[in-house]
Amino acid sequence: MAATLFSPLFLASGDGGLVFAFQQSTLPGQLVLAALFIGSVFSWSVMLTKLLTLRVARRQRERFLELFRQDRQPLRLFADSLHFDGAPVFTVYQAGCTELAYQLVGSSEVDETFGQRLETAELITPSQMRVVAVAMERAVGESALKLESQMIILATAVSGAPFVGLLGTVWGVMETFADVAKAGSASLAAMAPGVSAALITTVTGLLVAIPAMFGYNYLVTTVRGMIVELDNFASELTSAFEHRYVSHKSDK
Repeated sequence: MAATLFSPLFLASGDGGLVFAFQQSTLPGQLVLAALFIGSVFSWSVMLTKLLTLRVARRQRERFLELFRQDRQPLRLFADSLHFDGAPVFTVYQAGCTELAYQLVGSSEVDETFGQRLETAELITPSQMRVVAVAMERAVGESALKLESQMIILATAVSGAPFVGLLGTVWGVMETFADVAKAGSASLAAMAPGVSAALITTVTGLLVAIPAMFGYNYLVTTVRGMIVELDNFASELTSAFEHRYVSHKSDK
């Protein structure tokens, strides 16, 4: 949004409003505008990147869960070496299967003999299953951190951009009053250009913060929902593993 303030076409059209204020702004005001413009670029980049990432993750998650729930063998997709890149839920599945395979057959490597070794493997104990559950919990935590990465940029844009704009406004008003004091005469015609130039930084700060606020709220809600889904899937996968591969006799 702030990029429109720097568009040559926008600056060349008309003599009033934001164009006039920008033309009257001083070097400190222009530096503040440049900082806000850079912040706007970063916030929009994060929003668009996150939206694309979440879209891919959602699509891959649906494909993975459809195949996973069609088969009563929870290790089937792992044994077939299928991949669902971009799906955090698959990362959790892969982490759990890798640790479970190690506990069952002593190796997590999937080769042509993996299926035969899996069929002849003995059931694992509940304590071994707890190790598998810990591996999945760790994968959930790492996936959550990855999903939440770079959100601090949007949070900073939401909270910081208005204050940066306000700083530019206060600075500009201060310079305007200083110039009026030096001139020894106060009139609306003398003060209006300086005040107008000072206010443009606050306007720009709001133009940066408002889209970032809506984007941040949407992304935070979506990411939290995906993290809950990861926890639910980890519980579902743990139950499937316990039902098929865990011996419920005494843990020696």
